[in-house]
Amino acid sequence: MGTVHSLIENLGRHGALQTAETDADRRAIEAALAYMSDEETGIGFLYSGWCQAALPHKRLADEQVWKVSTERVTLVIEPGRRNLPGSKMEWVGVPYGSRARLILLYLQSEALRTQSRDIELGRSLHAWLQRLGIPIGGKSFKDVREQADRLSRCRLTFHVQAGTGRAGLVNQNIVDTAMFVDDAPGPQGSLFIETARLSETFFEQLKKHPVPLEEPAIRAISNNSAALDVYCWLAYRLHVLSSPRTVSWRALYCQFGSAYARLAHFKIRFLENLKVAMAVYPAADVHVDEKGLVLRPSRPPIAPRIVPVSRIQAS
Repeated sequence: MGTVHSLIENLGRHGALQTAETDADRRAIEAALAYMSDEETGIGFLYSGWCQAALPHKRLADEQVWKVSTERVTLVIEPGRRNLPGSKMEWVGVPYGSRARLILLYLQSEALRTQSRDIELGRSLHAWLQRLGIPIGGKSFKDVREQADRLSRCRLTFHVQAGTGRAGLVNQNIVDTAMFVDDAPGPQGSLFIETARLSETFFEQLKKHPVPLEEPAIRAISNNSAALDVYCWLAYRLHVLSSPRTVSWRALYCQFGSAYARLAHFKIRFLENLKVAMAVYPAADVHVDEKGLVLRPSRPPIAPRIVPVSRIQAS
């Protein structure tokens, strides 16, 4: 169990918060408190590619293409366009921030749960976001609707390095059908009555390479897009290791630091978000040294499913 969790168990909520020396320490303690006190359960799923290369955290220029590269994956997202009256069109912009990540997680989790590419975006999405503590109303509703629109229109490319000199190139839309029937402004739009259909290519990749995530952990850090990225990455990397692995600061900077002009500035923010991510992943065995992060084999956030003996005998 991580240091912050032991601190809470030994000192309690008030005592642990009193030890916080920085805002980052307080955020990590509060995330751990929310996670440890959460009595609800739930599992979400994310395509492994998204655990290695993620969306931007902040809004880009509407016509700007997003690109991020890691050791094995390069992700390129091209923004979509919206029709305007007459012959004009306008760029919509690539999805960004925590709301876009939560919608992506919902789409993929529902697709695997139902084993269907068709996913309801109405009451089910509404209820799921509320379970994560995301209010559906006012500015929050506007943000969710905007990010859903951006996700439905963008086009992405995952370039995956498979090893032994082989590489795969996957060009695809996330969804084949738009999430909204029309783009007319309104307090409700059509978000709560429409469905989305995942593209066949994306759905097949998701079924082959899903990464299980713990819903209470997502709930505790749902407003922190950077911590969400680090948590998903750790969930993907740690449980498959057979021995310790060092990830250099330069590699971490390439994967997570595109918003920072200097490596030194990135390291400070990354370590803050690492604390928050590990606060909701107690089994994560990660250490920091001057070269980067030392990752050690760790239990996954969600234990592998065990088939009951009675079911095996019955079959």
